[in-house]
Formats: sequence, C-alpha cells, structure tokens
Amino acid sequence: MMRQFFENSILFGINAPFIEDLYEKYLSSPDSIPLEWRSYFDSLQQTLTITARDVPHTPIIESFVKLAQTPPSEKRVGSLSVAPSLVPSEAKERKQIAVLQLINMYRFLGARLARLDPLNHQQISDTPELDPAFYELTEADMETVFNTGSLVDQEHAPLKEILQILRQTYCGTIGAEYMFITDLKQKRWIQNRVEGPRSQPSLTADYKRHILERLTAAEGLEKYLHTRYVGQKRFSGEGNESLIPLLDKLLQHAGEVGVQEIVIGMAHRGRLNVLVNTLGKMPSDLFLEFEGKKVQTLAAGDVKYHQGFSSAVMTPGGIVYLALAFNPSHLEIVNPVVEGSVLARQHRLQDKKGELVIPVLLHGDAAFSGQGVVMETLNLSQTRGYGTGGTVHIIINNQIGFTTSDPRDSRSTLYCTDVAKMIEAPIFHVNGDDPEAVVMVTEIALDYRMQFHKDVVIDLVCFRRQGHNEQDEPMVTQPSMYHIINKHPGTRKLYMDKLVAAGIITVAEAEAMVKAYYDAMDAGSNPNKTILYDYKSPHATNWVPFLNPGKWNQPVKTGVPIDKLEFLAERLTDTPATFKLHPRVEKIIADRREMGKGNLPLDWGMAENLAYASLLKEGYPIRFSGQDSGRGTFFHRHAVWHDQNREQEQWEDGIYVPLRHIAAKQPDFTIIDSMLSEEAVLGFEYGYATAQPNALVIWEAQFGDFANVAQVVIDQFITSGEAKWGRLCGLVMMLPHGYEGQGPEHSSARLERFLQLCAEYNIQVCVPSTPSQIFHLLRRQMIRPIRKPLIIMMPKSLLRHKESVSSLEDLANGQFQAVIPEIEPLNADRVRRIIGCSGKIYYELLAYRRKQGITDMAIIRIEQLYPFPHEDFQVEIDRYHNAKEIIWCQEEPGNQGAWHRIQHYILRHKRPDQILSYTLRPSSASPAVGYLELDRFQQKELVEAAFRDKI
Repeated sequence: MMRQFFENSILFGINAPFIEDLYEKYLSSPDSIPLEWRSYFDSLQQTLTITARDVPHTPIIESFVKLAQTPPSEKRVGSLSVAPSLVPSEAKERKQIAVLQLINMYRFLGARLARLDPLNHQQISDTPELDPAFYELTEADMETVFNTGSLVDQEHAPLKEILQILRQTYCGTIGAEYMFITDLKQKRWIQNRVEGPRSQPSLTADYKRHILERLTAAEGLEKYLHTRYVGQKRFSGEGNESLIPLLDKLLQHAGEVGVQEIVIGMAHRGRLNVLVNTLGKMPSDLFLEFEGKKVQTLAAGDVKYHQGFSSAVMTPGGIVYLALAFNPSHLEIVNPVVEGSVLARQHRLQDKKGELVIPVLLHGDAAFSGQGVVMETLNLSQTRGYGTGGTVHIIINNQIGFTTSDPRDSRSTLYCTDVAKMIEAPIFHVNGDDPEAVVMVTEIALDYRMQFHKDVVIDLVCFRRQGHNEQDEPMVTQPSMYHIINKHPGTRKLYMDKLVAAGIITVAEAEAMVKAYYDAMDAGSNPNKTILYDYKSPHATNWVPFLNPGKWNQPVKTGVPIDKLEFLAERLTDTPATFKLHPRVEKIIADRREMGKGNLPLDWGMAENLAYASLLKEGYPIRFSGQDSGRGTFFHRHAVWHDQNREQEQWEDGIYVPLRHIAAKQPDFTIIDSMLSEEAVLGFEYGYATAQPNALVIWEAQFGDFANVAQVVIDQFITSGEAKWGRLCGLVMMLPHGYEGQGPEHSSARLERFLQLCAEYNIQVCVPSTPSQIFHLLRRQMIRPIRKPLIIMMPKSLLRHKESVSSLEDLANGQFQAVIPEIEPLNADRVRRIIGCSGKIYYELLAYRRKQGITDMAIIRIEQLYPFPHEDFQVEIDRYHNAKEIIWCQEEPGNQGAWHRIQHYILRHKRPDQILSYTLRPSSASPAVGYLELDRFQQKELVEAAFRDKI
C-alpha cells in the first residue's frame, strides 16, 4: 500500500492542475514536455486501443464554448447550418453529465443526509450538492431516462427513479463513506455491496427473531442490574443495545469465513453486557463482583468493568476462540495492546495474511476522535512490522462523549470517524435503532477486512440512557437531549413492534423472551447457547512454567562455551559476496571478527549481538523494535547491514541481517525501525509479549526520556498488569541513560520513576556497565523461568569506552552480577569508605581514584537496583569491616535518580557505626542542564566530592 502511495501521490491533490496542463501539452506536442513525463503519458496511451487514443481536449472544449455562445439559427456542424429542432442532444448531454455528477456526489456526500440519529437530535448538515437543482436539473427532467454510468444493476432509468435509488442506498439508516479511497478496486467492491441491495438488508424471519432475542438479552441485563444493584457503577450499555446483535453477527460470520481467533479491545461503556451476552461470562460470577464476594487471588485486582475474559463460541464454520483484553481507565490505550497480541497469535498460527486471527476494537465517539493513541495505532496498521491484516473498528457513538454533546467542543471534524480517513479506511455509519441495518453493515465490514486486509470502521450511532456512570445526572448538562431520551421507548421495543406488525412474532412470544432471560439471570446462568465453556484452544500459549517462578535470584547458567561463541561470531561477521558495507561499518565488522577470535576485547555491540545469536541458536525467537534499533541510535548495534550498491537487487531492499542466518531452521529474528511513536509502539510490544512468553521482545527508546510519551503504558500495563489482572510479561525496555552534556531531554531515562513503580517484585531495573553484563542479562531474561518486565538503563558513551570491555571467557564462564565488587586489589582492612554507584559514573570515579592514587576507598557497582540484591550487597559491606562511611554517588540530581529509592535499602545493611551519605547534582526541576560547560563542572564536582574527607 505504501508503494502505491509513493507511486501515485504526486498525481493527486494540489498537483492535479499542473498534471492536467502537462497532459494537455503532451496531447498537442509530446516533445514539449520533459522526457520523464512524456514516458509516463506514453505508458498511459499504451493501455488504450488504437481507436480510443486520447486527443487534445482544448480545441474540443473551445468549440463547445463557442457553440453555447452561438445563436441557435447559426449553429453549424462542420460546414452545414443546423436547424434548432435538429440539435436537442446538446442540452441532453449537459443533463446527462449533470446526472452522473449527481450520482457521484451521493456516493461522496450521501451520508450527510442519512437518517443516522435515533434521537433525531442532530441537525442535518446543509448539502446543496445533493439537490438536483444544484446541477440545473428540474422537475421537467424527472421522467427523462438517463444513463446511470456505474450505478450497480441499473444502466438506464428515469431521473426520478435514480434519485430514489440513491436516497435509499446512501441516505437511509446506513451512511457509507468510501469515495476518499484511492484504490478503484476497493471502491467498486463497496459500491457493489451497498448499491446492489440498495442498502436494504435481506434477512429470514428466523434471523429477525434471533436479533430480537439478542436485543432482549442486551436490554435485559442492564435492567436486571439496574434494579438489583441500584446506583452501582457499571457504565451501562442502555441506548446502544444493537451492539450485542452486531457482535453476534461479527463472531458468527467470522467463523463462517475461516477465522479461528478474535481479540477484542474495548473501554467501559457496555463492557459488562459484552462480557455476559457475547463472551458468555456467567452472571453469577458478575453478581459476586458486584457484591464484593469474589475470591481475591490477585495482589491488587481491578474493578469489574476493566476485567478481561476469554471463551469460545460455536459458529457455522467451527469454533472461534475469543479474548477480551484487560483495559484500564485510559480508554483507547488498549488499542495497540490488542494489535500486538493479535500479531503474536498470528505468528503462532503461521497466519501470514491475517486470516485466522483478527482484532476487533470498540471505541467511544469522543475517545476515537480525541485520543492520540488512536491515530498512532491507525498509522501502524499498514506498516511491515505491525500490520495485523486489518482491524474492525466499532464506534459506540452515543453522541455525547463524556459530558460534552456539542461537537464544536469535542472535535474539529464533521464526524468522529474522520480520523480513520488518514489510512483510507471505509466508514459505515448506521442508525442503532435499525438493528437489521446494523447486521448488514457488520457483514460488509468484515468481508471488506477479509478481502483487502485493511481497517474498516462501523459507526454505531446510538445514545446513552444513563449518565456517564449510574451516579451521574446527565440532565444537568444535556437537558434537551435527555428530554428526548427519556421518551425513547428503546431499540428492543421499536424492533419488536416492527416484527409484530410484520407478523413475524407475537407480543406474547416477545414477552416470553424477556421472562426467559430474567429467569436465567435469577439462576445465575447464561442463556447464550453458542458459548463453549472450558474449551481449550489448541493454539493457546503455555504459561504454566512461569506461574510459580521461585526466587528472582535463583542461579541460572547463562554462559556459552567459547567454541560456540566463536561459531556465532563467524556467522555474525560473514559478509555476503558482492554486498558492499559502508566503510565505517566494514571496520566495525572487521573488528568483530577479531573479537570472535579472541584477538580483541569484546565491545558492547558485539556482546549484545552474541546474546541474540545464542538465544536464536537455542530456539528463542526475538522481536526488537525502536526508532533506530537496526543500526542503534549510537551507532553500535549494526544488526542490519545496508548495501552501499543498492542498485543490486539480489538482496531484499538492499539489506542483510546476519542474525537471520545463524542456523538452519532457526526461529524468527525481527528487527524494526519503528515509526515515530512511543505510546502505540510500546503498547503493541507489551501486547505481543503477553501473548508470546517464549520470545525475547525488546523495545528500545531512541533516548531514555522518550519513554515519557508512553508513560501510560508503563504505569497501567507494564508495571501493574500482573498485580491487577495476573498478566505475566517478559518485555524488555532499553532506555539510553547517562549524563553526556546533551541537555535535559537526552540525558535521563527518568530512573526514579521506574524505581517508584517497583513493588511486589513486579519488574526488574538494571544498569549494566560491561558487555558481559548485557550478554548475561539478556540471556537470563529468557533462560530463567521468570517472566517479569526488564527495564535496562542502557549506556551511550560506554558503548565505546576503552574500559567497558569483556573477554570471551567472561561470556563463557560468567553470569549476570547484581553487584560487581571492587575490581582492584585494595587492602580490605585499610578501606575506610565504600562508594556505591550505578552506570557510567563508575568509570569516572575509577579514573579519578587512579589519578589521585587513592587506595583506601572501594567502589562497588549495583547493577540491579530492583529487586535489590540484599545478599550480594551485604557481602560487600562485610568485606570492608573497617569502613566507617558509605557514600552513594550518582550523576542525576538529588530529587531524581536512584538515591531516594535506594537509601532505605542501604540503611538495612549499614552498621550502627557507619555513616550513610551521598554525592550528586543539586535537586533540579529539569532532568539535566543544557549548558555543556555547566554539565562538565557539575560532573567534576560530584566525582571529586565522592573522595573528599568531608562530604
């Protein structure tokens, strides 16, 4: 799709007049335009037959203008004068063109006149382009037969009939928007689906009764809860009951077309209704949650309208497995999480086209147009690393948002769905009070998604009978709207009356449906007969090995024998024939060859690549994303090589990825230079990791501070998901961190924020300082039977620091050290001060101590700040029994970094005769100073202060 955009974008929009002028010059004199344009227009002409070749338009246009200006008695055809009575076709041709314009405009704008609002509350926009008079068509033309162009199944018809067809198709209870799509095939497909049946559903009597049963269930649950649990928050779905038959149709039809799994994401509105009536949650379990009697099995738990659920339904095409994602109060943040989970499931099923697993996202109208993560997730939809084959978006459009019903205050577009036009997703607006139309557009939307593997939007226009929650009084702010709502009989009643009038059902039969549902609620059972309880999907992920992980510091062997490291190094540095590397990269790869032979010490980039290679060799797939992850922001990783002779096409896209060529039948290694998004991309990777425990999933921020933009993902999913929902996740976040004089936004990964979120062994926060440490840390993340998010404060200058190196023996025989002891042979009895630190400050402390010849102060590195390595730290405290001082040294300001979080850990190990102090930058509102000289001064001061006699 992106290739189509690149190839076609210059031919549209503001460039159109320029292109038309060029084309006209080409038709008159091909040699008068640039060669590249002449070649392009030549290719267009070759697609036409000899008799249909295009000719210059200007003379024809001018002749028509003159003809229109010539008195009727003087009109001529060639050299002959023509009597007025013999040229009636001129006016008719103009009328014919007008009719075709009118037809096209209904396709573009017909939705604006559609009957979409169940309340008839919103004013219909003024659309003169849909009035025949706009094209000078009058009542006198109504009986004239015109050619309809491409109007489906109607080649010729009187204008009156054409208008009836257009209004029925585009201005009924369905409003289709699709003409902004550039792909002609997709537009034609949609035209066939809506113009063929004239947007009129064709359903059997049995299916209509089924719709009524589903509406009865939707309304019944809400009324039951409203009377049994008066005033309790449930974010009622009253007013949007058609959502339940919509989802029922979606699931059943998905099964018919071969879908095996569906992952659903939605916010609060109507969630309890979906849980019970669509996914089959037992009402008795829901009632226990309302009554606060549900057995507490999680550390924190969550409110009932945030809960996820999984089940299975029987469909005509077989069993479809369903998963409703857990969702916090940040409404739309679940979108990328669902997409990531779907992609992981597609990978498990080897579903390369996205035909077996599909995502379904339910949105609120205000949230869809208002929250940026919606647009970010839409932008992911057709990218190579994040596409899931299209998403079905369902907007529960209650026309009021949170508390604002005036569109002038909630968005800057006509429709809340307009943001979806950025990816050319077709939009089907539908009146929620016409459940048959809702079912029809649902089938069309799903078929479109399956046919073209693109996103599609259903805008379910409805209303909200209750307030934002059941304790809210909406009449305070929306009196006129709620005067109408209070008189509305409900969708079920309207549809029941329709079926009764048609003789499809009796009132008694309809009331029997209500009683049957209430009886089921009283019994705590679920009347949905399609639900399969206790069904175990054959493709389900096995999390059992990680449910009882044991202690975080249990020993695990992460070393790799030297002969295997040498083999992996060869694979990592083997350059394909004819593949030309950039000279700087060629030097790096040459050095890595020597590192693999033991002739040079290993740097960070080589150790990191060896970690990935070893895990791939052992069967662990790897997914790595970030805004410059292939090369590495700081030019150290070079996991993706770029051929400097791009014109040689033997390498796909001119790249080579050594980690994809480690061994035969190795698992996937995916590395993605992601789009410029942190929130959606990190949410996506979290979702992927929660559905793929045996893959190493890494997200790298270009600079550590950039994780700020994804803070909601960190707060509401990564650090709290296990405590709230029991969701395990082994996601790795790499956040470059270190004070290099690069200013406020490029210095700190906000270490203090992550440490503040640490509790109950929920995450790991590590600050490795050597290549061997990152090697063992990454391998430990997969080999150890624990799946906890890992936050790595990655270095910048250390990536090429002459002291930050390791040997092959370190990788073969070592392990990750949560605490690295003093490396120099100090006399432990003479040490009077212990300096603790993390990160690159260690190397500056070490250099200063050597320069000053200080031998009575030991420096230890705490490489894992959480969970804090109490046992290892105690060993170091005990080693220096004469040390009277413990100093924590950090680069960050005093109100940031690790100090405030780490001091209470150190206090637990401090002897009564010891003094605990610190050296750091002054507390600051900014993460770092922006002046290079001031940064260097502060760094020099804090390093020197660590060794002063008086702190």
